Amino acid sequence: MVACLAKLLLEMGERPAVLSRGYGRRRADDGVVVVRDASGLRADLDRAGDEPLMLARQVTGAAVLVSPDRYLAGRIAERHLDATVHVLDDGFQHLQLDRDIDLVIVDAADVDGAATTLPGGRLREMPDSLIAADAVLAEDDRVLDAVSRDAAYETFRLRRVVGAIDGGPVMAVAGVARPERFFDDLVAAGHQLVARAAFRDHHRYSRADLDRLVRTARAAGAARIVTTEKDFVRLLPLRPFALPIVWVPLTMEPDPLPEFRSWLAGALNAARDVIA
Repeated sequence: MVACLAKLLLEMGERPAVLSRGYGRRRADDGVVVVRDASGLRADLDRAGDEPLMLARQVTGAAVLVSPDRYLAGRIAERHLDATVHVLDDGFQHLQLDRDIDLVIVDAADVDGAATTLPGGRLREMPDSLIAADAVLAEDDRVLDAVSRDAAYETFRLRRVVGAIDGGPVMAVAGVARPERFFDDLVAAGHQLVARAAFRDHHRYSRADLDRLVRTARAAGAARIVTTEKDFVRLLPLRPFALPIVWVPLTMEPDPLPEFRSWLAGALNAARDVIA
């Protein structure tokens, strides 16, 4: 969704900067790391982290910066990279920055009556905190119905599309928050999974991991290994691969997109009017 937002903002004539904490990076340098600027990529996986590097590869026109201090990153993006708007992934609880527009993605588990907060549950805040959102997005219409009653925020349906790759038996590998969902998406898209392997989110693949995956894939008769784009950037340092490894494209965007784009433009203009 961050990539979708950045691309929309570029189409609208903005100069977006994606500000990330760079969770899981191996070299957590002090200050700010510019992962991408107008000239191209400026940091590798160790300094960027997997998600910022993935976004920097996806959205070539946007700046991507990593820092534990996203206020500092934003000021650098404004002063030195001419950024006009900032996009924060996972920013709803980032109270150090005063956001102009808060977008929240929810699913059925988030609004289940039995959902609880950390440490006993998966939520950082209870669902009633959605009152602070400007727009709520969900893939399931039933979830939108549940959160839209007497709500002041806008609601938009999310369209999630898993891309196609060449046919044949494959082994699926995922080190993301919900790997089983990726596997289910592949099966639903018609891919023939003969083996699968799941790792924790942000798992840093080793040469031993890769050798083991290749052996498993070959033993299962897989012609290639398929993975997520986020996993693929973590596998890149281990090239060349003994077996072809490809990532499956995944896009997510509000539906209908023109309606969301119009709302976003209006929200940006309203924020600027307040500042002026």
